[in-house]
Amino acid sequence: MVTNITSFGRSGLSDWLMQRVSAVIMALYTVFLVAYLLFNPGLDYYTWSGLFDQTWMRIFSLLTFISLAAHAWIGLWTVTTDYLKSTPQRVGAQMLIILAIFVYLVWSIQILWGA
Repeated sequence: MVTNITSFGRSGLSDWLMQRVSAVIMALYTVFLVAYLLFNPGLDYYTWSGLFDQTWMRIFSLLTFISLAAHAWIGLWTVTTDYLKSTPQRVGAQMLIILAIFVYLVWSIQILWGA
């Protein structure tokens, strides 16, 4: 039996709740971006850049990226624990997943808050 040592949350319930909350945050972000694109038909670089120069949008984007990272980790942890029965393969795959998620999260923070 696989224990939840490498799970994101402390229990299946917390993982389930984190999946749902992160999905709602990502859905709200998607709806906002689609609405913004629809209501700004003559969108140019300066308008788009101006949106992301606002602190509230950077925080909303950062929250979405963190939600995406948590959502991806919980989902991929579940897949690896369900389908990779060999412990070395499972731990190796999970370490690669953690590294990739970390790199993408750091990269997104650099894009949002970098100079």
